Amino acid sequence: MTKNTNTVRQNGSQVRDLDAFDRKILGVLVRDANVSYAEMGEQIGLSAPAVHERVKRMKRDGVIRQTAALIDPMAVGKPLVAFVHVDVRGWCMTPELLAVAALPEVEEVHSVAGDTSLMLKVRTENSSALEGLLARLYDAPGIIATRSYIVLTTHVERPVQPDTTQDWPPVSAARPRK
Repeated sequence: MTKNTNTVRQNGSQVRDLDAFDRKILGVLVRDANVSYAEMGEQIGLSAPAVHERVKRMKRDGVIRQTAALIDPMAVGKPLVAFVHVDVRGWCMTPELLAVAALPEVEEVHSVAGDTSLMLKVRTENSSALEGLLARLYDAPGIIATRSYIVLTTHVERPVQPDTTQDWPPVSAARPRK
């Protein structure tokens, strides 16, 4: 019987293998990071001390980077989500360009392949606030153009999901070969 593990790499070096219990722990934490170690242990079939040791090890190894609260954007007055494609002069991602991450409206910054250089996920109060953010973006050296895509409805938004399946797709869901 082969052990089903995923090797996790951080900064190019091997950190450790994640086994089925580690992935199950990550799955529980993604759904509810406030669950007790005892309750988590009951859910996955380990003792509370064993769960605690595994969580501690995954935090130390950088598998669990942080525990954060997911805040309702409406509750804090930031219902407008947009993806902003940013075109820059040249290819170099300078510190000045990457400083856009410090803007409080910017939730994510991605260097991407394709017809744009950076893609930002931003969240603002309204379209006027988005316009103000775009004006501030143009103050960054090297930004030559932006294209904004305003989100109308978010159907799925979730944190990274651990792979808790051992056989995917399930055999019954596999398409028959022709």
